[in-house]
Amino acid sequence: MNEVWKKPPISLAAYQDMVGHEVGVSSWHLVDQNRIDVYANVIEDHQFIHVDPERAKRETSFGTTVAHGFLTMSLMSIMSYEVMPVISGTTMGVNYGFDKLRFISPVRAGSRVRGRFVLAEAKLRKPTELLSRTNVTVEIEGEEKPALVADWIGLIYFA
Repeated sequence: MNEVWKKPPISLAAYQDMVGHEVGVSSWHLVDQNRIDVYANVIEDHQFIHVDPERAKRETSFGTTVAHGFLTMSLMSIMSYEVMPVISGTTMGVNYGFDKLRFISPVRAGSRVRGRFVLAEAKLRKPTELLSRTNVTVEIEGEEKPALVADWIGLIYFA
């Protein structure tokens, strides 16, 4: 079970008061070759820069394989579960998309990444529907530049 469901819920007003503030930073998550290979199999993208360490070392400036950008992006889900609060009365939350998503730096196999979450907007669209916009930076341990930056939009529904 995701840790988010173990946290005590907060009120909608308390959530909206977090707008403009950093909500939290996730733990570090290892992006090793096994994780990259499993992801490559799931999405059927076996480009050598992801799955062939020897060739990637020889033929790229990365020095090793790198994670798929979408793998890095997908880890934002578990990172968000670690830091984003649950709002009282929530029945579900769904991804609505991104207004911005940029892959800044490659995530080399064996690196660890974490997410930094800033709540940018929390606006009721309907009495039972909240649009939540979160600015996310996925950092790479020991690297100056992040792996990605995103303006992530979710819809949160209430009973």
